[in-house]
Amino acid sequence: METTKITVQTAIHADVAKVWEYYTQPKHITGWNFADPLWHCPSATNDLRVGGKYVARMEAKDGSFGFDFSAIYYEVTEHEKIGYRLDDGRDVEIIFDSEDSLTLLMVTFDAENQNSVEVQKQGWQAILDNFKKYVEQ
Repeated sequence: METTKITVQTAIHADVAKVWEYYTQPKHITGWNFADPLWHCPSATNDLRVGGKYVARMEAKDGSFGFDFSAIYYEVTEHEKIGYRLDDGRDVEIIFDSEDSLTLLMVTFDAENQNSVEVQKQGWQAILDNFKKYVEQ
């Protein structure tokens, strides 16, 4: 069975070292990792190495729903690329492409079967847009 791949991206006005730090450090992940202002990411842990585990707690602010977004890393190349496999077996790759003080961040992920491709793309893009705002503020 062939997996549908979805890509979202953004250009961030910051050098790759800052983008990498803000994307990978739990103290920053909790500041941007949500698709909607009614949600938040109250906690995150990140063992950023091949075989290491990433966990971000995603919750509705009203407490009505929450889940752990978690994965195991299979590739980590500092300031260039991150690859991880989600607990449900889907793969995610993040590419950091920098030129001077501009960093292009591209996230490609395997689609899941519960939501439409467009809904998934919009959700992941919204999180990436939050990340851009967080880094550039």
